[in-house]
Amino acid sequence: MAETRSRIASRVGALPPSGIRRFFDLVEKMPEAVSLGIGEPDFVTPWRIRETAIYSLERGHTHYTPNQGTRELREKLASYLARKFGAAYDPDAELLITVGASEAIDVALRTILEPGDGVLVPQPCFVSYVPCVVLAGGCARPVSTVAEEGFRVQVEGLAQADDGNARALLMGYPNNPTGATLTRADVEGVVGYAAERDLLVVSDEIYAELTYDGSHVSVASVPGGKERTILIGGFSKAWAMTGWRLGFAAGPAEIIEAMTKLHSYTVMCPPTVAQEAAVEALEGCEGEVDEMRREYNQRRRVVVNRLNAMGLTCFEPRGAFYAFPSIASTGMGSEEFAERLLREEKVAVVPGAAFGDCGEGFVRCSYATSMSVLEEALGRIRAFVERVGE
Repeated sequence: MAETRSRIASRVGALPPSGIRRFFDLVEKMPEAVSLGIGEPDFVTPWRIRETAIYSLERGHTHYTPNQGTRELREKLASYLARKFGAAYDPDAELLITVGASEAIDVALRTILEPGDGVLVPQPCFVSYVPCVVLAGGCARPVSTVAEEGFRVQVEGLAQADDGNARALLMGYPNNPTGATLTRADVEGVVGYAAERDLLVVSDEIYAELTYDGSHVSVASVPGGKERTILIGGFSKAWAMTGWRLGFAAGPAEIIEAMTKLHSYTVMCPPTVAQEAAVEALEGCEGEVDEMRREYNQRRRVVVNRLNAMGLTCFEPRGAFYAFPSIASTGMGSEEFAERLLREEKVAVVPGAAFGDCGEGFVRCSYATSMSVLEEALGRIRAFVERVGE
């Protein structure tokens, strides 16, 4: 009789469970819990976008689109990227519409990496980055960032983590979980290092519209950046369209062509209705995005001030919708803090260690929820911190 083999591929079996997902599962069993864990806008998708989708369905637009996405959406997206971020793209050759930004990252890495290629990954970072590198056959090389430097990736850190086998740099700014953003000088330094080492840059800029102190600087907008960057974005965050699952990749024509080939074999094309809705998002919803940004900014100030006042030193996030306070004053690790806070005060946050080793000693608090929920959660967190400090 043949020896029984594992039915799970070793690279999949070795992946740790998502640190975010575990806490979501715990919260589901606690209906009385207040969650600051989910990275999803609490706003409903603007009505104009929903109305466009309804009209699309009524007209029977339920068939496949081209693999690359509808030309109308690619044209609108090209205009948007040029207007907002100073990055000019050919809608026929340099843009790909994907099933969320997550698919774009996955397809980009599987397109550019050979087995064993190194990928520099500044951390703390979104939980899927390292697993996506691994599943694409690459080797993640963590690059630590620190609160004292605003969690901004530094060229020195890249050089220290680079073992000479690096093929690419995968980073996300504005950052999830820290809310950090990069200055133009930071971006120019990163692009200069990438050019020196001939690295491709996979730049996740999904939170580009959500910055609070100055406008976003795209990696593709600085000299020398566009030709070596795969720019990742999407509609989930700024337009409150998480469930619509629509993203995009923009980059050099030969890379986008190869990504489109892989994309066509896996998902075929994004949903037709979502693509038509996204055209309306780009055309007519700037006012709604501005309003959501103002509301997030108000919440940001309240959360950061209250966390600092209770002794949880908090770097000021300049983008996205997360605060990343230090819990050093409590003497607890991030897992213990998050588990005890959930158990004792029924408040869910995400341990910083879920976002990389240098996230230890911090927790992520999302302020993408109503002010009343934030006030309740902050009151419970304060009670917890005061109790454990006695």
